[in-house]
Amino acid sequence: MPVHARTKVPRCARDDIVFESNIVQRGALRSGCYNSASMSAAPHVPAFPRTIFHVDMDAFFVSVEELYDPSLKGKAVVVGGQRDERGVVSAASYPARKFGVHSALPLRTAAKLCPQAIFVDGHPERYRECSEKVFKVLTSFSPQVEMASIDEAYLDMTGTARLHGPPLKAAHKLHQRMKDETQLNCSIGIGSSRLIAKVSSAQAKPNGVLWIVPGEESRFLAPLDVRAIPGVGKVMESHLHQLGISRVGDLARLEESELEERFGKWGLALAGKARGEDAGGWFDAEVGADTDAKSISHEHTYNEDTADTSQLESTLMRLSEMVGRRLREAKFHARTIQLKLRYKDFTTITRAHTLPAPTQLDGEIFEQVRTLFRKNWKPGRQVRLLGVQASSWEKQAEQISLLEGGKQQRWKDALAVADRLRDKFGESSVSLAAGLRGGFRERTHENPAGLPGKGKTKPE
Repeated sequence: MPVHARTKVPRCARDDIVFESNIVQRGALRSGCYNSASMSAAPHVPAFPRTIFHVDMDAFFVSVEELYDPSLKGKAVVVGGQRDERGVVSAASYPARKFGVHSALPLRTAAKLCPQAIFVDGHPERYRECSEKVFKVLTSFSPQVEMASIDEAYLDMTGTARLHGPPLKAAHKLHQRMKDETQLNCSIGIGSSRLIAKVSSAQAKPNGVLWIVPGEESRFLAPLDVRAIPGVGKVMESHLHQLGISRVGDLARLEESELEERFGKWGLALAGKARGEDAGGWFDAEVGADTDAKSISHEHTYNEDTADTSQLESTLMRLSEMVGRRLREAKFHARTIQLKLRYKDFTTITRAHTLPAPTQLDGEIFEQVRTLFRKNWKPGRQVRLLGVQASSWEKQAEQISLLEGGKQQRWKDALAVADRLRDKFGESSVSLAAGLRGGFRERTHENPAGLPGKGKTKPE
């Protein structure tokens, strides 16, 4: 039987599951502790075992919309755009999910699956404001906080028992404070690794707390579907199914050498993950450690395909602004700028150019991506989507040339002022004139500019 925080089990009714509290009331906090031994025979736990919390806000975008419009509560709500628009779902309420609506689903498909749903454009500024409140609560429990996205975070709670109590007690305190100070629900997973914390928070949803006792990671993971492992997508799932692997326990029984032979380094990481270890990718890093993104990109899908040159180039300017803003926030300078161009028939091309000197200035990004666009777009052919990406980081820009130095410094100063205004008044409060015609509603994004705890406190 899979252990789930929402399962109602009388205290000690089974000797392999111990639930700290039995909550019958609908909507109340559900809390559980997975332990393969009885309470009297609990495994020995070190004095300061590594304790990681994964805090995941429940249906965050929808829940924030409900704060501003209580009439939405209990209804099928889709955030991300209108039912007749192109684009994808950013979030769906739990009633909408019952009809198969989920994030990344095309909006028009969502409308067919759930015609009674209420569609909301989304309000990124509201989400950023609420995320700041969430971050403030989290940092009151641990100095080691890492915002994985706008609505989820990891906390290293190791050694905080004297201050906050043992894991479950600390999680209850955090859960209640989050509700009191943000009016939002969250689910909390607790484990000895990031991976276990993340998987257990998913099992605790909605509005629950689940602690996997150290030493019980493999038993907890064994009955779960392999898709429960972070990083296992549809393609990898298909490969694993071909090998007869459908559960994490099936994966754990394979030899590491066989997984490595079939999947290379990712196979070794899979073996570690099946045991509940932080293996591979950003899971290797400590909570709060700098984990630089490999690229920063923004794209826009038109509601109606267009071949209007001025509109297309104005859109590229706006996208360049958005990319430049995030580069400066992360204190990155990019050497490679890439254009993504998708035509009406879904034919897609990408073209990149490496700059002689790295940049984080909107205008320089735009000049390069516009050049790529003019070289590759077939005039008159209608465009469905445009995208701008920056990559190949350098922490500091090269020495400014004497001829261009004054101009570049003026742009840096101007953009620094613009960024401060955006921090205070919102992302749409300031824009370059060339991008005004290409103005479009900011997409509801898991990793937007202005994400709490990202870049703002890093030294130059």
